[in-house]
Amino acid sequence: MALSRKRRKELKRLKGDAETLWEDQKEILDHASRVVREASRQAANYTREEVAPRVRDTYQDKVRPAVGAVGASAKSAAQTTRDRLVDDVLPAMSSALGTALAAIEVAKNKQVREAISRASRFGTEVGQKVGFIEPPKKSGPGKYILIGFGVVTVAAVAYVAWQTLRADDDLWIDDEPESTEPEPA
Repeated sequence: MALSRKRRKELKRLKGDAETLWEDQKEILDHASRVVREASRQAANYTREEVAPRVRDTYQDKVRPAVGAVGASAKSAAQTTRDRLVDDVLPAMSSALGTALAAIEVAKNKQVREAISRASRFGTEVGQKVGFIEPPKKSGPGKYILIGFGVVTVAAVAYVAWQTLRADDDLWIDDEPESTEPEPA
């Protein structure tokens, strides 16, 4: 099947536009990865310099005295919780925050906006017909199951942190003084 000269010219121009768009996208992704790396580094520094000392001080002032009174098993549980909070939860939260901030910064970037406007000019239909762009896949129920699992996980972590860091002043029962009066018979 032979293409007309006009069609060949249009396809050649479209191929050139697609290659230009691909190069622009590679540049944008390179820039975005640099921004994400820097944001992650800054979030780690902030966690190390600001958040970890506060957690450590709170632990030293509130959690440790209560744990010492309860016993070795409670002390081990609190230490594990603290370690998980400092080693797992806080870095993950700071990483997520850094990634979100990086995404916001990337969205504000002039090059990104220009690339999006150029891409919207050509349209995804043309890209799909030529074969450069795959049509978006429809999501199934797994997406909603994962979202539900994430919500439950965040709630569980928040509850464990709250239980660990709250003041339990009214949980301790003072010994009653012994009365010297004999009980009536």
